[in-house]
Amino acid sequence: MTETPAQIEYYARALRAPRISDGFRRLGDQARDAGWSHEEYLAAVLSREVSEREASGAATRIKAARFPAHKELKEFNFDHQPSADRNLIAHLGTGVFLSEAKNVVLLGPPGTGKTHLAVGIGIKAAKAGHRVLFDSATGWVARLQEAHSRGKLPQELARLRRYSLLIIDEVGYIPFDQDAANLFFQLVSSRYEHASLILTSNLPFARWGDVFGDLTIASAMIDRIVHHADVISLKGNSYRLSKHLVGPPLAVQWLCDS
Repeated sequence: MTETPAQIEYYARALRAPRISDGFRRLGDQARDAGWSHEEYLAAVLSREVSEREASGAATRIKAARFPAHKELKEFNFDHQPSADRNLIAHLGTGVFLSEAKNVVLLGPPGTGKTHLAVGIGIKAAKAGHRVLFDSATGWVARLQEAHSRGKLPQELARLRRYSLLIIDEVGYIPFDQDAANLFFQLVSSRYEHASLILTSNLPFARWGDVFGDLTIASAMIDRIVHHADVISLKGNSYRLSKHLVGPPLAVQWLCDS
């Protein structure tokens, strides 16, 4: 019996399961006190290893996603944003849309919670085991321009398809020239019916032609994005601004085409 702990520690190292080595004694004491069967004790030891391994993997995926901040869905202020459909957003948080290669589009004025929701859904996806990558629209274009300059654009697009979810933030804040618009279109097309996108924009679809400088490209891009997508229109005043205003809230007029 005195050799048993050393054997367990050896087996834990061999299996690359360090949490077994860390916790088997404590769980053994708990099992003896509670009268667990051998099977119940083994299940508890393995459950602890799996749970902590999954938590560690989720933390790694969240860090690799390069979110601008850690924003959970449970922290979203639905009272300030009543136009947000709680049930739809909760459903998106389950990640089912990823298995269907569907997209999510969040439209609305600045400060209405688009990025918070995009990040929150992305964190949920990462916790569920999906690879996620976040960047602004201009950041994605810069990545593609760099790959194109090296003659590696097809390889980069293929690599990005291995991510279950790409989040493209701030579409419309800075207009694109024709080359940038073409690269962005290739990114959208490469994902179409293969893997999911979340996009946020301060502009309604009717004004995307202004962003991409070409109504034909904009129309073709929107067609691919919304073919399998949930489109969420957020309305109202900036949440960030409202926290600093004195007196009546500043009205923000913004019209979103459905």
